[in-house]
Amino acid sequence: MVVQTSVQEIVAALEALKDAWTNTPPNWVGSDPCGSSWEGIKCTNSRITSITLGNTGLTGQLPGDIAQLSELQMLDLSYNNGLTGTLTPSIGSLTKLTNLVLEGCGFFGPIPGTLGSLQQLRYLVLNSNSFSGSIPPSIGNLSKLYWLDLANNGLSGTIPVSSGATPGLDMLFAYLHSNIKKQAFVGEKRRLDGNSLTGSVSSQFSNLIHVNVLDLSNNTFDASVIPSWLSNLQSLTTIVMENTRFYGSVPGALFSLPQLQTVTLSNNTLNGTLDVGSSYSSQLKLVDLRNNLISGFTQRAGSTIEFILAGNPVCTGTGGSNTYCVTLQSNSSSYSTLPNNCIRSTCNSSQVSSPNCRCEYPYKGTLFFRAPSFSDLGNSTIYTTLQSSLQSCFQSNQLPVDSVSLSNPTTNTDNYFVISLEVFPSGQDSFNRTGISGIASVLSNQIFDPPSGYGPFYFIGNPYSNFAEGSAGTQKSSNIGIIIGAAVGGSVLLLLALLAGFYAFRQKRRAEKADKVNNPFASWDPNTTSGGVPMLKGARCFSYDELKRYTNNFAGANCIGAGGYGKVYRGTLPDGQLVAIKRAQQGSMQGGLEFKTEIELLSRVHHKNVVGLMGFCFDEAEQMLVYEYIANVLYSLDEILDPVILAPTPKGLEKFVDLAMSCVEEEGARRPAMGAVVKEIENVMQIAGLNPNADSASSSATYEGDSKGYNHPYTDDSLFVYSGAFPLASN
Repeated sequence: MVVQTSVQEIVAALEALKDAWTNTPPNWVGSDPCGSSWEGIKCTNSRITSITLGNTGLTGQLPGDIAQLSELQMLDLSYNNGLTGTLTPSIGSLTKLTNLVLEGCGFFGPIPGTLGSLQQLRYLVLNSNSFSGSIPPSIGNLSKLYWLDLANNGLSGTIPVSSGATPGLDMLFAYLHSNIKKQAFVGEKRRLDGNSLTGSVSSQFSNLIHVNVLDLSNNTFDASVIPSWLSNLQSLTTIVMENTRFYGSVPGALFSLPQLQTVTLSNNTLNGTLDVGSSYSSQLKLVDLRNNLISGFTQRAGSTIEFILAGNPVCTGTGGSNTYCVTLQSNSSSYSTLPNNCIRSTCNSSQVSSPNCRCEYPYKGTLFFRAPSFSDLGNSTIYTTLQSSLQSCFQSNQLPVDSVSLSNPTTNTDNYFVISLEVFPSGQDSFNRTGISGIASVLSNQIFDPPSGYGPFYFIGNPYSNFAEGSAGTQKSSNIGIIIGAAVGGSVLLLLALLAGFYAFRQKRRAEKADKVNNPFASWDPNTTSGGVPMLKGARCFSYDELKRYTNNFAGANCIGAGGYGKVYRGTLPDGQLVAIKRAQQGSMQGGLEFKTEIELLSRVHHKNVVGLMGFCFDEAEQMLVYEYIANVLYSLDEILDPVILAPTPKGLEKFVDLAMSCVEEEGARRPAMGAVVKEIENVMQIAGLNPNADSASSSATYEGDSKGYNHPYTDDSLFVYSGAFPLASN
């Protein structure tokens, strides 16, 4: 039951992410990200352990439901500047998190103190957002923290220092194992530059003995001398403290740190004479003290260190001609990566010719190196070395990268070395989301280790909109797009086929209906007496030519009658049988369906007193009915009338005929009631000399009494009871 609940919570958390974000990867469908291999999601034992979606264009906020992903170790949403809002405090529930990388997003508000609960955290990268407020002291509890980057936010207040039970950043004592060093890192990094931090630079930071890079530039600390505890940080390679309100002299012991490569203390009020001493680090390459109050400089013989003292009193007057006082004529270069022994391709407006001369959609961004140990941007070796290092890193991490290009190197107002980066895809002309997020992760998680002398860096990626379909390295994911496309295409084709079939069926029905109207006998088989028209057994379909031949071309001598309908001809069949042919004339013809209906009705009537229908003709716009031929002879009344009525006197017959005629009037109001009919019959019987009451079970009085009530003419059975007044005539 517990496992089931956990799965439900995971599904709910993912649904919350999908609802809170737009521009999620297209294959985020269904409710099983592990089984369906969602882009940017990695799982272990059906539990989500990594969400890596750097620079994929996500917009929205980070919902508190993220806390339900209890097995999450990596959360990298870097370079999605559309991700905004405050950072949810519930993120502190992800106790297995090792990497929290939100570089270059749009988060604002305070940094939640619950981050101090992430005891496994090694990388906390929140730079280049809009966080405000103070640094949470609880970050000092992160004993395994290796990389801390809070630069370029709006943080304010003092740097938290431990006091009693209250933690502080001075408690970060991470021990670096050799296997870490062998991968990509050389030590801990602490970056707090670009904020509005105040207070003093506490001596308790001397505990950070494993820090390699310390950058506290561009804050508003209390004015102070350079802290002596800096000389105790034996692992330092880079010190960057520009515009940090330092004053006084620069201690020579600072330059004796064994691994020190770069010291940047520009834009302060340091004074006195600069002397690095005789025991300076053999790795020291650059000392930048521009725009201070340095009045003297002791230059050591044989030193290869590059000093930059422009903007100091020592460089006024005759001292301005010294090399360390010369202001660089240009802080930029026109360098751009050259093609690899090929001619650049001419590409459309949105594509770029790669170093291998292929038109592709590169992933673009900008690299910022905070403390480079060089200042001469005209040295092309700087760029070729960096380019080769980037290419090697991408390929060693199995990313689909064909080549990289560098361009527009410059030094910005913060003295950062800034250069544009273009990464070109391999095997296709654009990256998919997995490829982009992989490159972004290598740069945001500091997996890329710059060559010596470049110092710490950060990367800001440009939005990428030319995503290729499918997932890098995952055939299953790439097939999803094909399957979906095929399914949609098949559905459309099926729908079109159904519509076409329905249209054809409708047209066929219309054609059949029109044919039925124009030729209602099309389905009749004139050569058989069964099958198509079983109700017409015995009725034959004659052709016009046949009837024309049987009547001698409808000769006048064979015309035996005429009327409003047309004429009746006598005809002789080949077997000698005589027939009467009723031929309709123009103007009196029925419609085809009406004529067919009449034929069907007549063919079903079989009675000794009704002339039988033998056939019909619906040919060459003719309508003819073929009947049995009955000779035109007269019958006597003796043969057709009951002798009881006829014998006494014709007067009774006349009354009987009048009564019969009145009973068949078209209008019901003019027809006599049953009582009147019986009464009249009784009168006829009296005229005939019969006693109407002798053999009758009812009389006219019976009907007159009954007629006072309502009787339905179709449901009253008494209307159809034979009275017995007239004896049935025997044959």
